[in-house]
Parts: sequence; C-alpha cells; structure tokens
Amino acid sequence: MEKLKMAIIGSGQIAQVTHIPNYQSMEEVKIVGISDTRLEAAKSVAEKFQIENYYDSHKKMLEECRPDAVTVCVPNKFHSSITMDALEAGCHVFCEKPPAITAQEARNMEEKAKEKNLFLSYGFHFRASEQVAFLKKAIESGQMGEIYHADVQWHRRRGIPGWGSFTNKEIQGGGPLIDIGAHMLDSALYLMGYPKVSYVCATYSDRLGKSSKAGLMGSWDTERFTVEDSLFGFVRFADGTSLNLQTSFAINRAEKDVRSVKLYGSCQGADLFPLRVFGEENGQLYDKDYPFMEMRDWHLDLDRNFVKACLGEESLLVTARQGTYIQELICMLYQSAESGEPVMSREGI
Repeated sequence: MEKLKMAIIGSGQIAQVTHIPNYQSMEEVKIVGISDTRLEAAKSVAEKFQIENYYDSHKKMLEECRPDAVTVCVPNKFHSSITMDALEAGCHVFCEKPPAITAQEARNMEEKAKEKNLFLSYGFHFRASEQVAFLKKAIESGQMGEIYHADVQWHRRRGIPGWGSFTNKEIQGGGPLIDIGAHMLDSALYLMGYPKVSYVCATYSDRLGKSSKAGLMGSWDTERFTVEDSLFGFVRFADGTSLNLQTSFAINRAEKDVRSVKLYGSCQGADLFPLRVFGEENGQLYDKDYPFMEMRDWHLDLDRNFVKACLGEESLLVTARQGTYIQELICMLYQSAESGEPVMSREGI
C-alpha cells in the first residue's frame, strides 16, 4: 500500500504528544521529515520518534522530502506564512488552531487551498467528539427543532499558562478567546450551521493577568502580559438567533475549569461536555444523560479524518471555509472589545 507522506513543522508539545504518535499509529501514513527553527530540537524529536529527516528550514524540507501533506505545529503568528508555503509546494495542510492571527490571513489561506485544489484543515478537535456528532445528527433530523440561542464558555479559574508564548499578543494574537474559547465557539457554530453574523459586542479584562501571580498552571510575568485574561461577547445573527460567549484564563469563580456549550431549541435543549438533553414528552419534562457513550481520542479521530480525506476516503470534517468563519468572528469580537463599540458584520460571514 502506498502511504501518505506526512511532514511535521514545529517540534513542540502538540507535535510530540499528539500528532506524531497519532500518525505513527496509522499504517497508511509515513512521517518523512520534521522541521523546527531550532535544529537541535528537530534532531532530538526525530531521534525520539525515529523520523529519518530533520531540518531547521521548513522550505528545505518541503523541497527535499516532497511530502503529500504537512501538519503545522508552530505559534499562531506563523500559521499563515508556513501554511501558504506548504500549499504552494503542493501539500495538503493540517494546521493547529486558530487558523491565523488576522481574518485576512485566514481568507488568503482558504483561497490558496482552493486555487491549488488542496485540503486545508484546522485542529478544532472538540468537533470530532462523539458528543458533537450525536447532537449534530439530532439537529439535522429536526429532533431539537429550531436552535435559537447558544451559551458558550470555557473558564479557567487561574489557568494562565506559565510556559510558551500564551501571554504574548504579538505571537498568539490574543488570550483565552483565540486559544481555548475558540474550541467551544467552533463546536457551537458547527452545530448551528454557521448562520450569517449581523453584529457582535464584546468586553474584556486583563486585571488578573497584570496583577496576580497565583496560578494553577505555572507563573507568568505580569509586566509582559499583553493578552486578555477574560472576554465576554454577544453575537447577533441575521436570522434572529444569538450566542453568548464567556472565556477566561483567570477569573474569580469556584470551579477550576469549566467548558460547555448549551443549545436552546424549540423542541429540545442540550448541554455539551458532558452531553445532556432536555425536553418534554407526553406532558412531562425530562432530562436525558448518556453515561455509556464511548469516549474516544478526539485528537486522533481528527488526525485520522484528515489523513482519510487526503486519501480520498472521507469528507473533511473541519474545512478551510469553516476555519475562516471562526477566525473572522474572533477578530470581530476582539475589535469590539478594544473599541468599546458593536462591530457590524463584513461581507463573508
């Protein structure tokens, strides 16, 4: 069997813990090279996982290894340029989320993939969960009726990462919204069918990030904290539906970590993470739990879907267009929070 030749760009934690082991578990994939701007890091990971080729230049790797597909595992600031290089080289691309820093970068990436007739996908792995898949079928069958509102949140009590560049706006593009909140936002909008946006309003805070050092995920430099520590937003869609968003790296609340999507439909409501469904039957109200639902490895399922799509065996679960939608909405929320004004939708979403 001819294998899909995969190359990895970036040798950090997400590459080592998730993508490399996932691809090496698939008999239809061969990892042909890894690159990192730090040659010693690339070499170390190559030796650890028995990858034959390693480089300090992704362009040289693309030229010499000629992979069929590339997985991009670098800081957010470099997602766009590296993805564009890989697409130009004729490679399908799986890029970690978020798509980019700006909406225009995401649009350019989408257009380049379309121009080259290549797959471009993003690492929104919550989308691959059995819970989201179950609820998607229920919505498409009409079981929940019309979905008219969603509440979306991912809060960490004091979960500012004490490593990497998570507190550097220039590198990351933002804080919890673009990092963890994006996952919940993506799951909700996938289930809602990506309705056209009318306008957004948002506020944010950096009070704890710039003043406190009491953290549950390491310490950080308060003097160099340039992202939000929390953001609160409202999205009004053109069809009259709506969405509330709350996300934080640090907030004063009881729970250490809370992540959820709540959907309100005309026939049923539902919570995700974990899954519960609420409704009415024969004049009685009910709550449904699903205690025996299989819990799969969502990262593995999403990586496998990308591989299967590249091989022509499955449809892509997370598409470039969907990634652009999420990036544009994230940028609108940041724009509103920074300006203090509502932001009307531009053409595109």
